[in-house]
Amino acid sequence: MVDGLAPPVTGVSWHDGWLYLAEGGVGRIIRVDAGGRVETVVDGLPGPGNYHVNTPVVGPDGWLYFGQGAMTNTGIVGPDSYELGWLARLPHAHDIPGYDVVLAGVNVDTPDPRDPHAGGPVRTGAFAAFGEPTEPGQKIAGQVPCTAAVLRCPPAGGGPVELVAWGLRNAFGLGFLPDGRLLALDQGADDRGSRPVGAAPDALFEVQPRAWYGWPDFIAGRPITDPAYPPSLLADHDMLPPPRRPLATFAPHAATTKFALAPPGAGSLADHLLVTVFGDEAPMTTPGGAPAPVRGVVAVDLDDFAVRPVPTPPLHRPIDVGLRPGEDDVAYILDFGQFEMTGQGVDATPGTGRILRHRLRETTS
Repeated sequence: MVDGLAPPVTGVSWHDGWLYLAEGGVGRIIRVDAGGRVETVVDGLPGPGNYHVNTPVVGPDGWLYFGQGAMTNTGIVGPDSYELGWLARLPHAHDIPGYDVVLAGVNVDTPDPRDPHAGGPVRTGAFAAFGEPTEPGQKIAGQVPCTAAVLRCPPAGGGPVELVAWGLRNAFGLGFLPDGRLLALDQGADDRGSRPVGAAPDALFEVQPRAWYGWPDFIAGRPITDPAYPPSLLADHDMLPPPRRPLATFAPHAATTKFALAPPGAGSLADHLLVTVFGDEAPMTTPGGAPAPVRGVVAVDLDDFAVRPVPTPPLHRPIDVGLRPGEDDVAYILDFGQFEMTGQGVDATPGTGRILRHRLRETTS
């Protein structure tokens, strides 16, 4: 047993006798062997912020891959960061680009949530600390580790952290297919903060080395062009790799979390991706218009990337799905339980969290 983990623990995986865990609260990945020995693989990652280090998984090349979420909603630190808790603790934290970028000089004026009696608004620019404006043409050097990225490092630690790809807002679910392709579930932007972007879908991407996935100026491969939103933060789109388009998209506020490849015995779901949908209170439909669960599981067909719901018993907050060797038509669904965020913290219902053993063939016949 391992005590004293820094929540949120945003992902675990097993490889070669070690259990790898991502500690979002301190920006660290550790590994634990069967005897309880704990080793730090990588420390000092960005955060905590709006999002965290996510889902360590060892690839076929032997490297440990993981997602690193953004510090902000869409690139500018705003009052929402204070409301989420970290601006009060870490006023210096902001996003870090993975590639060299040139700023458009967009600044946003907001009240200062740290001091409601302060006179006048606070002006903040992209990739800058709260209260720090930027200028048109200002250059920001890419760094590693950065935010909004997929990174990798040696699984035993002690080696470099390398950038795989940049521009994924929050690659929460990460995993390799049997053919070696690396997939990521990227959670879309929210209608909040200094640069709100509403109705943004979640997306499934194939992660390619040195690619750009568009954040903070593109959502699921499409530019943020709505005149109600602040304009593009970057002035050098043509100098960056073309923003990648997703394999599939999910409804806004789906909050896709983790995925697993359905086993061969899963009936019509065989060889589909099973994706847990943590959900929001907003009604959901799939891109094709079919109904989808607000909180549940959806399947992605890897031939045409169509998305459809998977019938399951009622779920509260499904956050992960996994398989067990030898059970060829069964998935295990981790349900976080019933809770809601309130102004006073987390309102949780005791006893509602569970692991559901779910037979897939019976629900797809």
